Amino acid sequence: MNNNDLQLAKQNLGGNTLVAVRDGNVVATSNLHGIAPMMRLYDDGANLTGAAVADVVVGKAVAMLFVATGITAVYGSNMSVAGRDYLEEHGVCVEYGTLCPYIINRTGDGFCPMEQAVSATDDPMEGIALLKATIAKLITHK
Repeated sequence: MNNNDLQLAKQNLGGNTLVAVRDGNVVATSNLHGIAPMMRLYDDGANLTGAAVADVVVGKAVAMLFVATGITAVYGSNMSVAGRDYLEEHGVCVEYGTLCPYIINRTGDGFCPMEQAVSATDDPMEGIALLKATIAKLITHK
């Protein structure tokens, strides 16, 4: 990773929810919310190996996607303790604006369902399967 990649990702975060930079070039941006930006990049087979990412909210769920795609540095404007710990345990360079105990759901009255889905695993592939199952369940219950 180019040492400036994380700084460049952070600088481009305004107006985006996620920015990925590799070798001084912005390689992906999104304004989707939750884990959707990284899930879409993962599903599309985006090559993010060695990239640095800035994201508005980083919990363990999206941290698993970062690890699975080979991202080497992450900045989270808001990062959960579980997200930070997971990234650090997998050798990812971590920076954050605000460290919070956990990620809350969109209604603000409980835990994020994506975080709950991956709470019992540390395997990124198992975590991604659990995330996809949770998303499918949430879609069918709307």
